[in-house]
Amino acid sequence: MSKSICQVSVAPVRKEPSDASEMVTQLLFGEICEVLEVKKQWIKIKIIFDEYEGWIDSKQVTSLSELEYANFQQEIMFISEPFSLLVSKNEPFPVTIGAEIHLLNEEGEFELTSNNKFLVDEPLIKGKQNKSQILELAFKYINTPYLWGGKSTYGIDCSGLVQMVYKMAGYKLPRDTYQQAEVGQVLSFIEEAEPGDLAFFENEEGRIIHVGFILADQKILHAHGKVRVDNLDYTGIFNSDLNRYTHQLRVMRKIF
Repeated sequence: MSKSICQVSVAPVRKEPSDASEMVTQLLFGEICEVLEVKKQWIKIKIIFDEYEGWIDSKQVTSLSELEYANFQQEIMFISEPFSLLVSKNEPFPVTIGAEIHLLNEEGEFELTSNNKFLVDEPLIKGKQNKSQILELAFKYINTPYLWGGKSTYGIDCSGLVQMVYKMAGYKLPRDTYQQAEVGQVLSFIEEAEPGDLAFFENEEGRIIHVGFILADQKILHAHGKVRVDNLDYTGIFNSDLNRYTHQLRVMRKIF
């Protein structure tokens, strides 16, 4: 199967090949996908990082040769500020935190394709990060509005927030909350948790539907309306603005 790379800041990945279809996730600039099917201007893709599938407008990606794809796997760095500007063809090109930069040359250029170069003069992050650095990354999303299927600082959902932060820190997590709840070591008590560990929450039917980062002093950072900090205890998340519990705690997990 052929490979393609996202050439826009944020591209919606939809459930069906239609602009009116539900957005199930997103591709960020520099993310690579595998092309599964073509239907007019739409292509069905599988994202290389998490194997998530959906439909994307073909104009928002560009094809990679097998050599380009192999080379791009050698070095991946991430934009580390909430919003950044690259330069393409002497024009500003906005990207968000988590955008991928591959094989940056000595001139500070990322060559997306042979005729599409981007000048990168922005802070980048690569390699494994510790838990304090994970929380530094997580707090860069503070006040980002909630968006179902979102993965950027233009809008993000709870599992997208967790996946993106751990991805930039060098760890691979699946896209959806219920999948993330199967990763790592179960913690029995809140007191066992370290800042940067994850807490998962269930609905009335017992399905895991929400996730957030455990902080110090029984706090949690999560995406609910916006990325925010709330109180956390054995019952769940207590929202001080609403003066009530909004999520019921199911399990806590240590990823590493």
